Amino acid sequence: MDGDLPGLVEWVWGLSLIALTIAIHAIGVVMIALTQLRIRSRLAKRHLRLQYLTPIVICLVAAAGLLLAVLHGIEAAIWAAAFLWLGAIDSPVDAILYSLDSMATRGASGLTLQGPWRMMGALEAVDGMLLFGISTAFIFALLQAFWSMLSGRH
Repeated sequence: MDGDLPGLVEWVWGLSLIALTIAIHAIGVVMIALTQLRIRSRLAKRHLRLQYLTPIVICLVAAAGLLLAVLHGIEAAIWAAAFLWLGAIDSPVDAILYSLDSMATRGASGLTLQGPWRMMGALEAVDGMLLFGISTAFIFALLQAFWSMLSGRH
């Protein structure tokens, strides 16, 4: 890294990981959305009463939330693997803890990246905000789609 522009390598790694994890997240969200769309279509055809439809919708939203949490875990693991490979952190357990903590923008693990790789921690926090924003927007859209179904069945 000597001779590189200060921080350039860290920015390239960080921005590449952001692009990769957002692409993974987008694929996951689209797959969940397509599945939910098929389910919503089938539910609409059945004309279920509100007392039966409500718990189904709750379970579907909870399942989507769980799948999104799994996606976030996979994406944090990708960052953790990069930290290990680059030598920014020594232990796999510390790498995943640091990564989850950074992605959640909590920053309370007490762990730090070694030397020049510290910039990547901040970049992972930016990535986490973007990914959680996508997840939040998706859950909101999902609730809106189901709300029209629920509100039409008084």
